[in-house]
Amino acid sequence: MDSNLKKITLSLLLSSALFSASAGNVETIRYEGMVHISEAVAKRLNEVKIGEPLDAKAVDKTVKAFFDQGYFEDVWAEEEGGVVTFHFKEKPIISKVELKGFKENDEEAKKSLLQIEKGALYDTRRIETARKRIVDALSQEGKIDSVVEVETQKLENGSMQVTFIANEGEEIIIKKLNYYGVSGLDSDAFDATIANKEEDFIGWFWGRNDGKMKLAELQYDPMRIRDFYMQNGYLDAKVDNPFVAVDFNHYEASMTYNVFEGDIFRVSDILIFQDTAVIDDKALLDIIALEKNKPFNIKTFRDDAERIKTKIADLGYAFVQVQPDLRKDKEAKTVEVIYRIVPGKKVRIHNVIVSGNNRTLDRIVRRELFLAPGDWYSLTNLKDSRNALGRTGYFETTTIEEKRLDDESMDLIVQTKEAPTGNIQLGGGYGSFGGIMLSVAVSDRNIFGSGLNVGLNLERSTRTKNYSFNISNPRLNDSDFSGNFSIFSNATEYDTYTTNSQGISVGTGHRFNRYTSGYLGYNYSNNQYSDFNDTLIATYPGAYESYSKSSMIVSATFDNTDDYYVPREGISLSQSFEKAGLAGDADFWKSRTTFGVYRGLQKMLDADLILRYKARFNYVEDTGYLPLNERFYMGGIGSVRGYQSYSISPNSGVDGNLDGRLDLIGGRQTFSNSLELSVPLVPEAKMRATAFVDYGMIGTQNLSEIQRGGYGISLEWFSPVGPLQLVFSNPLMSEAGDNITHFEFTIGQRF
Repeated sequence: MDSNLKKITLSLLLSSALFSASAGNVETIRYEGMVHISEAVAKRLNEVKIGEPLDAKAVDKTVKAFFDQGYFEDVWAEEEGGVVTFHFKEKPIISKVELKGFKENDEEAKKSLLQIEKGALYDTRRIETARKRIVDALSQEGKIDSVVEVETQKLENGSMQVTFIANEGEEIIIKKLNYYGVSGLDSDAFDATIANKEEDFIGWFWGRNDGKMKLAELQYDPMRIRDFYMQNGYLDAKVDNPFVAVDFNHYEASMTYNVFEGDIFRVSDILIFQDTAVIDDKALLDIIALEKNKPFNIKTFRDDAERIKTKIADLGYAFVQVQPDLRKDKEAKTVEVIYRIVPGKKVRIHNVIVSGNNRTLDRIVRRELFLAPGDWYSLTNLKDSRNALGRTGYFETTTIEEKRLDDESMDLIVQTKEAPTGNIQLGGGYGSFGGIMLSVAVSDRNIFGSGLNVGLNLERSTRTKNYSFNISNPRLNDSDFSGNFSIFSNATEYDTYTTNSQGISVGTGHRFNRYTSGYLGYNYSNNQYSDFNDTLIATYPGAYESYSKSSMIVSATFDNTDDYYVPREGISLSQSFEKAGLAGDADFWKSRTTFGVYRGLQKMLDADLILRYKARFNYVEDTGYLPLNERFYMGGIGSVRGYQSYSISPNSGVDGNLDGRLDLIGGRQTFSNSLELSVPLVPEAKMRATAFVDYGMIGTQNLSEIQRGGYGISLEWFSPVGPLQLVFSNPLMSEAGDNITHFEFTIGQRF
């Protein structure tokens, strides 16, 4: 019997025994030890009435009503001389609650599992419910025979400490996965859709199937297999729930699916019916990807419905409903695809409300929005507005809520959470190229919430001395024009020479549309060489001559990604051309191309994984005088990790330092690319881990002269001082004399 039930039963028995012989009237009612409910509430619950004879049944009913409030460990009543006193023993307060052995570092998961806050009343029923939730969560993760113990400790102040100790059970490994009835498709293809997979050889290796059973996903896997069939035209396919045989001695399992495939259905016709004609049917048919006489595909069918919805919603019909339907002909093995459309009424934006921007000015947010009060609703404009805000880098998260006012109007509520855009750094660090570094840096990409980017940097390391000031405005006077100005003084000691440069740059840009922008700028710099090899001058006359550079830069950029630092979708592409020789000594033209594709795999794999591909191509042509400093070098973050920055380059064949190292002369063309897979590491700390593979080529006459690669893991942390990246790498294709590095870091760069 539950201890609480024992207490209330005993209290009722005592109350009945105490008052059974009493026949006097009640003169006064008192409450002793009652804290969590007020006396007014107690009076409403009390069945005992002043001035009436004392009734034992009324006392019993009242005690039970008080106890049912959930605040008390015990309740009992006493009567003496017409005074009835109700005594309350309050439940203790929980001052500390912990979960050990499971999800210890996941605060969100702990809250969801425990649902017991500090300051809550100690309630054995709530504690037992929490314990069962933890056991269920362990079972859902495939942990069998898990045990969760609860330890309680009464502290000196009378409060309680509750500790849940989870002892994780064993995981079941799927050793064999059988499919009966499969002939039209390759069952190996199911692995791309199901969660419970057969263990691969060396399944513990990254990218292989480890075979761990996921109990929570078992009920969905048959639906995933059936959906895969329907993507290939099998509309009548049926997949039974799997039969699972478990060997609990070894925690191994075999699973069997019975499948009925049926026939392949082809699309016979595609029909559109509009409740109210708001667009030409042909305009909708043009965006439909399903084709007549081709096998039906359920995924394309759904995507087509979404494309139709977007097309009509972009005309202002915010509440449009697209009702897809299928009409099968089993004899002909064909299917008619039908889309019934109920557009509703056109909707205008009544108001745009911006919140969460405690520092950033409202106008900085609004200028990135493609919808304003009075505009017709557009689903595409809504999505592009959300992505444009993400690309600014000013906000950690951004959501736009649609608040329906009536059938013809709505408010847009822009909820933002500001990201740290500025920082002051005093101190130092260590870089693979520069060694020990001391720096003072003040920067803010959104100073005073104005959208201005201002930076002052004073940096000195073993190899570098960099001093710079820059200011830029991406939207001059909130227009589509931008402007920038910078001044700098840099000194860099390379392996075979040292450069000193002082210069200035100024430029302006223009945003042509929401994704594409252009830039025109002017640079001037003075550059001197020192500590170089005299022998190289004889081999390459003018290699180390001091020079001035006066150049113009023109560039174009396309960027439709959804976030500045951690994009999950979209493409970024930039192309720049620099022409030096307008004045000054240097005379060359240079091309730089960068490309990036970002793909979030949340919808496909139900996990926050991000696949990235990045590529860079550079080319320079000597049209009069091309200094060594203007050529290209590879190595380090941004090209090929695993090698020291700027260390991969064609060389002169001359030993510049008499220690076996050759003078680097730079390449005239270079190509490098990277494939990366980013996974969440500690989500609540905004930390991710990324596995990467790099490959690059560089040469003077052709790209294949020097080829290098690298691989490794980087930790990406959106820290309080900005994005921090720690790179742990190893080289590929290395040769004798290469400058290898296994660790690098950056602060403030896009991941």
